[in-house]
Amino acid sequence: MTRITGTGDSVVIKDVRRAKQLWPEQVSDLLARQLADLLRRHGLSVLSGDIQLLNAKWYVTHSGLLGLAARRRCCGIPTRPLREFCDASAGRWVFKATVFKSRTCKGFVGYGDADPSNVSSLVHGAEMRVAETRAVNRALRKAYGIGICSVEEVGSFAGQPASGPESKKLPQPANGNGNHGGRTVRDRLHQLIRQHQLDATLVKSYATDFCGVKALRDATREQVENFVVHLADWAEKDRNALLCQLNSYPGQEEGAA
Repeated sequence: MTRITGTGDSVVIKDVRRAKQLWPEQVSDLLARQLADLLRRHGLSVLSGDIQLLNAKWYVTHSGLLGLAARRRCCGIPTRPLREFCDASAGRWVFKATVFKSRTCKGFVGYGDADPSNVSSLVHGAEMRVAETRAVNRALRKAYGIGICSVEEVGSFAGQPASGPESKKLPQPANGNGNHGGRTVRDRLHQLIRQHQLDATLVKSYATDFCGVKALRDATREQVENFVVHLADWAEKDRNALLCQLNSYPGQEEGAA
């Protein structure tokens, strides 16, 4: 049995137990010790969705890295596409991100690429946002010394069942200014809920938390688009873990979708 001792043990023990509930029979003693070390060193949280277990390896999430940056008072993360390596018509994007930990920091650079061949089929059409997220994640991991890969940097898993062509495209933002990023993004969110048989109320609660707003209607278009990409990716890679994450939220209305 794994014994965890040291500062902040109660929080670490709770998170390790939570991990064993999320991934029953998958968290070995070795993985539990690795997780405890990650939680202690970086202040990450399983309950908050900062860490995921995929194929017997721990991965940090985009939201976990952003939370870490906020706690460490990150000064800024500018990003830009590298036009010479991008081809919008082919859905191929390469981004550069630079993390400035302080006003005097010279910057930690990370690059991220995405195209239809290395992203989940559920987020085809959103390669530009995936590339930017991957660049930001890599730069943040360098800046704060996180050796494990981020889940968003992992390409589509082999052997995943293919969805129909209508469910693979993430609609581009609509020109109008409807709530939560426009009608097409809202429809895509509803489609994901139906496709993966998710509880709509719990998804709304998770979306509100993910976007960092009091009500989902207060979220920006970009925030909701990023949440939809994140939800689609997690639902395809590990639906059971996603369900456990959703069940950690109260089943009450947080705002209309």
